[in-house]
Amino acid sequence: MGFKCGIVGLPNVGKSTLFNALTQTAAAQAANYPFCTIEPNVGEVAVPDPRLDTLAKIGKSAQIIPTRLTFVDIAGLVRGASKGEGLGNQFLSHIREVDAVAYVLRCFEDGDITHVENRIDPLADADTVETELMLSDLDSLERRVSATEKKAKQGDKESKALFDVMSAALALLRDGKPARMVKINDEQRAMFDQLQLLTAKPIVYVANVDEGSAATGNSFSKRVEERAKAEGAAYVVISAKIESEIAQLSPAERDDFLATLGLEEPGLNRLIRAGYSLLHLITFFTVGPKEARAWTVHKGARAPQAAGVIHTDFEKGFIRAETIAFADFVANNGEAGAKDAGKMRLEGKEYVVQDGDVMHFRFNT
Repeated sequence: MGFKCGIVGLPNVGKSTLFNALTQTAAAQAANYPFCTIEPNVGEVAVPDPRLDTLAKIGKSAQIIPTRLTFVDIAGLVRGASKGEGLGNQFLSHIREVDAVAYVLRCFEDGDITHVENRIDPLADADTVETELMLSDLDSLERRVSATEKKAKQGDKESKALFDVMSAALALLRDGKPARMVKINDEQRAMFDQLQLLTAKPIVYVANVDEGSAATGNSFSKRVEERAKAEGAAYVVISAKIESEIAQLSPAERDDFLATLGLEEPGLNRLIRAGYSLLHLITFFTVGPKEARAWTVHKGARAPQAAGVIHTDFEKGFIRAETIAFADFVANNGEAGAKDAGKMRLEGKEYVVQDGDVMHFRFNT
């Protein structure tokens, strides 16, 4: 289990170039005209984690299997998309299927690449995208709220609870604010999620800068950073052009290329970390002679849930989990050394999995 991130933005902001680079495919056509992406493209990438290589070396694992991340490249939105302009609502609907949304914002000047609104203003671009998503949410809720209110007034308790949630979201949207800002309690969360509102998704602002600004950002990206901080949103600076070049290099060539640009790692790594943090995801590992493998769970997941990510039977028949912290596994050169040093713990059903745990599950068949 990883997470699915939708890539959205206006035409010609570098969205498809970034998608191609991230997935190392040419599935999304990158061209200098609007609507070059006719269908949403889906690509999977391995989540880079140097801890996995370390574990595989210690465990003498024959195979390394990282966890994976899915990107969905969604065609460029334009002003009026919620009313059918451009390619319209068919693309808005694809956003409902993702866990988070990356707003790719143009933070570079290039006379050869036409901006659909003839200006370079990343915040205005973000406002255009967000407004269209809010208008779509507003239309969706207003079409449903009357029937829910009617049932609520007839004494239906579930409808009353749902109406309260819908009303809170509607109030925000009518005030020009995204649904993710709504204040709801834990009991209301499931109902809120069922509404499938586009602006309820957590977002990552991706400032797409020129090559020379990849390490430090520029005046455009600084404005995006300020907005992200004010909203408590995730923020990443990436040069899609650099990422597309990196995708064609060998690991050694990539490291040298990054060094010349003053970068320590590809933008993909930063985007993944931003997404993991945004969605409260953590990684645990399984290590053996056949394979070293990374698995993803939500922060707060208990041991049986982690076992279930591997196989549903593991969760159903869970007995306990042999658990070693990553640092202890490395310090003691593997499972046997960690066990001898008293660093292996037997954890039960209530154990909350920690990021980096190396686990082996015992279960009844």
